[in-house]
Amino acid sequence: MPEGPEIRRAADRLSRVLAGRRIERLYFAFPTLKKWETRLEGLQLQSVDTLGKHMLCRFDDGTCIYSHNQLYGRWCVRPLDQYPDTGRQLRLALHTDRHSALLYSASDIDVVTAADLPNHARLRGLGPDPLDRDVDRGAVIARLDAAPFRGRQLASLLLDQGFMAGLGNYLRSEILFAAGIHPKVRPRDCDPQALARLARAILTLTRRSYRTGGVTNSPSVYRRLRNSGKARGAARFAVFSRRGLPCLVCGTPVCRDNMGGRRVYYCRDCQPPGRV
Repeated sequence: MPEGPEIRRAADRLSRVLAGRRIERLYFAFPTLKKWETRLEGLQLQSVDTLGKHMLCRFDDGTCIYSHNQLYGRWCVRPLDQYPDTGRQLRLALHTDRHSALLYSASDIDVVTAADLPNHARLRGLGPDPLDRDVDRGAVIARLDAAPFRGRQLASLLLDQGFMAGLGNYLRSEILFAAGIHPKVRPRDCDPQALARLARAILTLTRRSYRTGGVTNSPSVYRRLRNSGKARGAARFAVFSRRGLPCLVCGTPVCRDNMGGRRVYYCRDCQPPGRV
């Protein structure tokens, strides 16, 4: 499933061709949304933004198209009415006089009025988004120390969108490795220095992944791996999808376990269990 950085980059692509422009035509695949095609036609789309993995296309009358890509959804931006050759099902189309923004395969799409948006079922329980520049290290530490979260294993907590919006499976493994914390550790097991490392990793790696298109390794490590002949996919991550390969720090083979219903990768030497 695309994580927060990927959805924000998709929103950026849409914003470049849609923001500030009149939407000439719309298409919704779902019958319950068909009534909105004529209601939104002719309105100006003011902005495309995100909250975690959720995208919001905001119109000048306050109405918003909500979408979540889920596992298979994909946005495509094309010149007007030039559809890609794909076996995917078109779910939503927004057309200006120059471009078409096309959402394929996703089924979680809604149209929400300005009055209803704050209480939308998919949005109201979300935690802060680490891509939001107003979210700083202190805010993340306070979140980690809050009663609903401090007693939970980080392996599951970092996937909980009510804790932080936009984190997912690859970011979970990479954040814990960068912080030097085992996936089974709980925030209450961490001393202040460990909590500070974890908060810094949450912000730094999420924002780095957004800037780089999915690279969480530091620029120097990424360059070193690429210069050694590694493909981009093999140089992106420190531990994620590197089971059995040597840790980039200590050389110990990277481990893979299933925690929180998803695969998690870590180094048993760099991320010892217990209190940190």
